[in-house]
Amino acid sequence: MQVKEILRVKGNRLLSIEPGGRAVDAVKTMADQNLGSLVVMEQGRMTGMLTFHELLAAVAKRGGSLGDVQVGDIMVRDPVTAAPDMEVYDLRRTMLDTGARYLPVMADGKLLAVISFRDVAKAVLEEQDFENKMLKGYIKNWPA
Repeated sequence: MQVKEILRVKGNRLLSIEPGGRAVDAVKTMADQNLGSLVVMEQGRMTGMLTFHELLAAVAKRGGSLGDVQVGDIMVRDPVTAAPDMEVYDLRRTMLDTGARYLPVMADGKLLAVISFRDVAKAVLEEQDFENKMLKGYIKNWPA
């Protein structure tokens, strides 16, 4: 299974914020939209990623308040990315090796979507369930 197959099911809904945006506004957007990450965009290109991890670290560092912290001050610059033709096995390995829970999916320098570890887990589980049903059907119908 490839990343593009997961995206076909998941869709490519993208929400973004600018590096000059306030971190508290990012928190509100992420909470309202039930997202764990936002793509940081500037002049039509991705400049970073902001996840709940960076936000929590910023809150902890500042004694429980984000104040007027800007997204650009806490975002991950040059995040690891995935490609649409990347195999899910390689994607999982990349996510585990880098600790990234969210990866932007890029093709020819264009941002297509963001894929989460949950998206990957769900796709793998569904694929395994399908294979399991097929194998059970094959075994059940095996000539005696």
